[in-house]
Amino acid sequence: MVFGAILAGGVGSRMNISDMPKQFLNLGDKPIIVHTLEKFRLCSRLDHIYIGVHPDWLTHMNDLIKKYIGECDDVHVVAGGSDRNSTIFNIIDDIEKNFGENDENIIVTHDSVRPFVTQRMIIENIDAAEKYGAVDTATGAIDTIVESEDGEFIKAIPPRDKMYQGQTPQSFKISLLKKLYGELTSEEKATLTDACKICIVKNQPVYIVEGEISNIKITTVSDYKIAQAMVGGVKID
Repeated sequence: MVFGAILAGGVGSRMNISDMPKQFLNLGDKPIIVHTLEKFRLCSRLDHIYIGVHPDWLTHMNDLIKKYIGECDDVHVVAGGSDRNSTIFNIIDDIEKNFGENDENIIVTHDSVRPFVTQRMIIENIDAAEKYGAVDTATGAIDTIVESEDGEFIKAIPPRDKMYQGQTPQSFKISLLKKLYGELTSEEKATLTDACKICIVKNQPVYIVEGEISNIKITTVSDYKIAQAMVGGVKID
């Protein structure tokens, strides 16, 4: 089976325009996370879709589903964890509780605040995860990337043709992800920034699916303004 996993466990916002987590802010006529959920529900390859939400916002998320999606049996809301990867594994726990364990089960994880994900990206993630076991979505770097250790002076400028900018979805065979995570030391777990790094730390190859520049992550007020323009929404001053 193939499971979508929309990660919405955060409660902070760098936008400073609302006390509400950014995934619940309106984009056009509906919340950002609803746009993302609708994109996932369009994909017939996904058997079920999970949303990992901070425990304080579970009721709100369920209310949004009732309002914008209606009664459905393919969407499940679970409590998120203390960080990104713990939210993913909370979702995996619920998947295996309800649907059992299978070495071929796939999970397609995605940021809730990337509402412009395309069907092509989701489908190519599924196909590649079935073949390779671990997949990331990324775009080739357009700008020159500079490295700095102190934030003041450039230390190095890596070759741009080898640099990519990571996006989501990130997709995995669930059995592989669990195995690799279980092999990590406490020190290795402390270095994790996303699920793909679990694979990188354990030398598991990660296939790259081509992303799109439009697949933006709405993190700042500037991102929000761009996203509103993309959907023809209200202007944010």
